[in-house]
Amino acid sequence: MSHLSVSSRRDVLKTLAGGAALLPLLGTSIPAFAAAEAAMPADAKTGGGWENGLRLGMTTYSTRTFTLDDSIAVLKVLRLKNAAVFKAHCNWETATPDECLAVKKKLADAGIALTGTGVVNLPNDEAKCRKAFENLKAAGVPTMVCKPEPVALPLAAKLAREYDIKLAIHNHGPEDKTYPSAADAWNAIQSLDSRVGLCIDVGHARRAGDDPVKVIRQYASRLHDLHLKDTISNKGDMDFGSVEAGSGHIDLPGVLRALKDIKYSGVATYEFDKVIANPVPGLAESFGYVRGMLKMLAAG
Repeated sequence: MSHLSVSSRRDVLKTLAGGAALLPLLGTSIPAFAAAEAAMPADAKTGGGWENGLRLGMTTYSTRTFTLDDSIAVLKVLRLKNAAVFKAHCNWETATPDECLAVKKKLADAGIALTGTGVVNLPNDEAKCRKAFENLKAAGVPTMVCKPEPVALPLAAKLAREYDIKLAIHNHGPEDKTYPSAADAWNAIQSLDSRVGLCIDVGHARRAGDDPVKVIRQYASRLHDLHLKDTISNKGDMDFGSVEAGSGHIDLPGVLRALKDIKYSGVATYEFDKVIANPVPGLAESFGYVRGMLKMLAAG
């Protein structure tokens, strides 16, 4: 960050400090987080999740060891208005429409929009695929982050048109033999309806040998979802190498700049892969970093 002006440095550090203020709560219960959120001034909250030109959200995979209620408390204390819900909190493949609608209502009652899902597997079985689409439609979810079997892509595209739901194929790094890189997903969808696009995971992209900034710009026309994170892993590494934002190898300022340049209108959902009992301090630090960078970029 040697290129930053003194005032820009101060802005980033100030915003980082806001996230770091939550760190002493490491050993406290989730109700303490909710109480902290309630004490925040109203002007600290942002409508629709837009912050300096980007919609921010979180995947509840980040809080996969928590209940849905506790995950909602975390979203609130992090001042987030958008959530992508992981299968531990709503199994889109096997739940009922009423169960999915109940999850949406619980989030909505907390002022949080249900904007996406965890990775939904789409086999070449119309009944099973249709069940997942019915569940998303019932809950009003606009985008399904998914992994269709290659042979099921025409079926997935047909259902995406029928239900008017965007599909975002998730790249998952070198251990995924189907869509390891964003390019693999991109090449698979070229003949399909434009509702079928990508969820670029910047951490897995790096492990697959992609430049996250480059692929965001290259595949902008079908970028329907995005997973923000940082990693210390390199090309070919099987370990996720998850670290707090700004601590790893991802060019996150470049990623955020690219998203703003392409006028990305989807949600940039932060996904914290680190396997720890309490991810909240790491999430707070990461969102502090991201918000600080967005503020710096908005200032020019």
